[in-house]
Formats: sequence, structure tokens, C-alpha cells
Amino acid sequence: MKLRIISIGHKMPSWVETACSEYTKRMPREAMVEIVEIKPEKRAAGNSTENIQLIEAKRILEAVGNDYLIALDEHGNEVTTLQLAERFSGWLAGNTSYGRDIALVIGGADGLHGSVKQKADWLWGLSKLTLPHAMVRIILVEQLYRAYSVTQNHPYHRE
Repeated sequence: MKLRIISIGHKMPSWVETACSEYTKRMPREAMVEIVEIKPEKRAAGNSTENIQLIEAKRILEAVGNDYLIALDEHGNEVTTLQLAERFSGWLAGNTSYGRDIALVIGGADGLHGSVKQKADWLWGLSKLTLPHAMVRIILVEQLYRAYSVTQNHPYHRE
């Protein structure tokens, strides 16, 4: 299984790359994490939020392909680490609709278009807080590693 974080935004600061790399390198081959950056649509006069979201949605859905789509959304379902680990265990076992790879989508500054949310297999809310885009990447990668470590009874996560 491959976990692909599909993220609107590019040119992240080096500290973001360093932090993400720290967790992605800890992941095993059977759950490799790849970050796919999608160029955000330019915000120009006359370019509405709806239009920006729509253009970015097309780019996102093209990148997702047939993967199991998890859209990160502030109104999505919040889960505990152990609940995420339970889902992760199912993903490792191939319980994602015919063993598809996983695409975790982080929207741009204007959020995700409704078409991405509608196509999503799961809407996941990391937090009700508004988080900086860079921090979402780091939190997401760390939580994926933490969920994996729970499935392996690794002492990284403590209750």
C-alpha cells in the first residue's frame, strides 16, 4: 500500500521538508508515504474562490486517480489516535475497496471544492482549529507514523 499526501501548495520551508522527511523515512515499505505537491491556482482579480476551488479540484482528482480518497476537512470526522490506528490496520489489510492505495488530500488556501468532498471515501477532520498548511503536512505525516507504530505495538505511542 502506498500513502500519498496530495497537497495544494509548493515551495514549503526547509523545516517542513525536514520534519516530513523524518516521519516518512520511518515508514515501512508496505506503507510508504509520498508527498505530491500540486501548484495552487493564482489568486487574481476576477478569479472567484469558487473558480479557484474548481480548478484545484480538477488537479486534485486527476492526481488521486482511483486511490481511496481521504479529504482533510475541518468539518470531517475527528478520530482518536487509536481509532486512526484501527483504520490504518484495515488499510494495511487491504480493506480500502479492492486494496487501493490511499490518497490523503490537503486543500489550498480557499479549501476544497465540494466535488472533492463528495468523491471522498472519508472526510477526516484533524482539528476544529484553523491550522497553517505547513503544520497540517507535518501533523498528518506524524499521525500516520503514530498509527502505524500502534499497529506494530511499537513504544512510540503511549497511552
